[in-house]
Amino acid sequence: MENVSVITIFYLSGLNETINHRFLLFFLTLLCYCAILLVNIALIVTVVLDKSLHEPMYILLCTFCINGLYGTAGFYPKFLWDLLSPVHVVSYSGCLVQAQVMYSFACGDLSILAVMAYDRYVAICRPLEYHCVMSKQRVLKLACFSWLTPFCIMGTNVSLTARLKLCSTFIPRLFCVNWIIVTLACFPAEVVVNNIVAYITILIYVFHGVFIVWSYMYLIKTCVHSAENRAKFMQTCVPHLVSLTTFLLTILFDVMNMRIASTKLPQTLQNVLAIEFLVIPPLMNPLIYGFKLTKIRNIILGRVTCRKRVNF
Repeated sequence: MENVSVITIFYLSGLNETINHRFLLFFLTLLCYCAILLVNIALIVTVVLDKSLHEPMYILLCTFCINGLYGTAGFYPKFLWDLLSPVHVVSYSGCLVQAQVMYSFACGDLSILAVMAYDRYVAICRPLEYHCVMSKQRVLKLACFSWLTPFCIMGTNVSLTARLKLCSTFIPRLFCVNWIIVTLACFPAEVVVNNIVAYITILIYVFHGVFIVWSYMYLIKTCVHSAENRAKFMQTCVPHLVSLTTFLLTILFDVMNMRIASTKLPQTLQNVLAIEFLVIPPLMNPLIYGFKLTKIRNIILGRVTCRKRVNF
């Protein structure tokens, strides 16, 4: 038990089976991260610079992209370093910080999607009240709330983990996961509170999902009998539904990966399942909204056309 109090680093063993392909993985990962940075920053800059986009839906979309940059920053720089390093380690405090960033990002995405669903509900089902209900001040408050609340909730989970005495320093993943750190606790009785808070956290975000479903039930009911509302739904709600579906599927795969690790899935498959929510949503969401939302697409294409004319 003497080693319990002197744990200062964790060993990440997720890369052990892919060591022979590390340089190819480094190149592909760097390319992916650069693409994520490019598409998210491009959309954020477009929304910030164009005053015609200073509307609730686009402000929330901008928040969505900022959250994506925040979450991926907690994974890619460390992962790229590990790909070039012979030893894959992370400090104890760094591991807790990474767990905090990664899962406050994931929960933040769901919170923002819930606010976006409410925005679409008000816009289509209560159009006359839209500008009153979704004023810029209220949207900014909702955006801050949708990020700060997950940050505080996950902070509570990580703080409870930090008090545990651990008997192992090996994490069989590419990055730190709060639930896996909890499983390293020496005394099972100490993790009871962690489990209770974890289930409360899950329940909170299940309610987020229920709220989104409730919003879309009313949206679909409203749009069925109106051609104008159907057009609005296809234009603004379909990207949201695609983002939501992508997010839920990637998170589901990650949860399944953690829960069925005892079945000894190949490490490579575990790695793919683990990082899907850090690759697909941050990369695809800006592209989906950029191509589907006419206003953003026209602005981006207009700027590209202008630059080509200037060059000629």
